[in-house]
Amino acid sequence: MVTGRVVRFDGARGYGFIAPQTGGEDVFLHVNDMLIPEKYVRSGLAVQFEVEEGERGPKASSVRLAVDADGNPLTPPASLAVPAVPAREGGRVAAGDGDGLCDVLGADEYLKEVTEVLLRTAPSLTGQQILAVRAGLAKSAEEHGWTDH
Repeated sequence: MVTGRVVRFDGARGYGFIAPQTGGEDVFLHVNDMLIPEKYVRSGLAVQFEVEEGERGPKASSVRLAVDADGNPLTPPASLAVPAVPAREGGRVAAGDGDGLCDVLGADEYLKEVTEVLLRTAPSLTGQQILAVRAGLAKSAEEHGWTDH
């Protein structure tokens, strides 16, 4: 059993990477190989896992919360709390049922929201500046799986 910390995890895509405590190459993490609820997995989470050789390199399996010799989680319980994410109704944030889930916006809807925020918070931006900021944010959102293609 190897101990490490989650480097990053993309819940929308269902995968991420773990940095082993002993160093070396990051290990691929897939949602299907976790023995803990996906909602707890985030950067910095201490986990224990087995290492298998996958098609593209080391792959984690049997991923669970890392515990000390007394069985206490190495990641403090407060950091395991799942922050509430409001649900979306008609593209607007609304009070949800507290399940921590939200809808993924379409790329056009996301850009519309970004434009509205930029116009409200920084009205002195030029059209060219707004387009540049939107393009950068849209690329980042797509890379993180925050928007549909």
